[in-house]
Amino acid sequence: MMNSINTIEEYEDQFLAPYALKNKENEGRIHKEDDDPYRTNFQRDRDRIIHSKAFRRLGYKTQVFVNTEGDNYRTRLTHSLEVSQLSRSIANVLKLNKDFSETIALAHDLGHTPFGHAGQDVLHNLMKHHGGFEHNKQSLRIVTLLEERYPYWKGLNLTKATLKALMKYGEVYEDDIHLKELSNEKKEQFPPLECVLVDQCDRIAYIHHDIEDGIDSGFLELEQILELTYWKELNKKLEKEYKEYFIRARIPHKVRMLIRYSLNLFIKDFIENSLKNINKLHLLSIKDVYKLSMEINPIKSSSEFQEITYVTYQFLRENLYNHPEVLTMSRRGERIITFLFNEYINYPEMMPRHIQERIKEYGLHRTVSDYISGMTDRYALKKYKELMEG
Repeated sequence: MMNSINTIEEYEDQFLAPYALKNKENEGRIHKEDDDPYRTNFQRDRDRIIHSKAFRRLGYKTQVFVNTEGDNYRTRLTHSLEVSQLSRSIANVLKLNKDFSETIALAHDLGHTPFGHAGQDVLHNLMKHHGGFEHNKQSLRIVTLLEERYPYWKGLNLTKATLKALMKYGEVYEDDIHLKELSNEKKEQFPPLECVLVDQCDRIAYIHHDIEDGIDSGFLELEQILELTYWKELNKKLEKEYKEYFIRARIPHKVRMLIRYSLNLFIKDFIENSLKNINKLHLLSIKDVYKLSMEINPIKSSSEFQEITYVTYQFLRENLYNHPEVLTMSRRGERIITFLFNEYINYPEMMPRHIQERIKEYGLHRTVSDYISGMTDRYALKKYKELMEG
């Protein structure tokens, strides 16, 4: 009977490849606490993320379309869930750590502002003389400082391995001294393959679901995407395979069939190419992984599918991300964030009292940045209207 965390983690680790990050290699936590008797440390990290307020708020934060524009468009939450599903499934085939991969995927967008990338860009500009703003760095602040759930420490007290996985290129804010040691360690080594996997799954997920949302919104036409060679050939394959069932299908149904078919091709290519690359390297432990570089990164799609990804992304950037209606929504979000930032800098007493209390420790500008970046689209709009009308 498995009655201790050591036994459970040993059991789970025996099914992992030599190059996977083992549960026993979680590096402990910043604040010492007893292990859970029934969950591995990475499972516990995952659960803490899912139960956090920041994770729930992702349901009301923009992916491409502002949350109020429709009920069927992806949000940061549904995007994170899709990345998590892809990551866990592929990690299972590659014999990587599924729980660690899932944890990283669920947490990778926690630090995003309301109103998507436009919100991040304008907040970074507003903070340019005060350390800037970047959503990966903000994710670290959320899980180590801003979430309040425990009596003895701030944050979620995740494992050090998970914290390092959330550090993009090992970067943290200059003022986040508590993360400096981990940041330096991160910069000195190639990340676990689970981290690379999640990053790749993020890209695969958004180029597919943004096509679907773009066509559903009417900002893209199916005929436009079919001008690209890959998607044109894919459409022909579906016509040949499903004949009248596909040809006579409604446009939204056709799009979903195309997306599903393409995702399967992408996943198959990604798995097979990664396995081929891994087998060439003869990785015997996580220490061998730490010695790798991006030039010999084994976890990736084939050159053919990398090119398809690039072409599809360029198409989306030109035709969807820079669509006049999307830019109009983004500009509106920029104005709202700029207004709120200036109001709270000038009148910090208008923020909730528990937020004001952070000013002494984090400074006025970082406190205001933390507060605004944590807002959902609709809450930011609500506060904007209140202050404008007031």
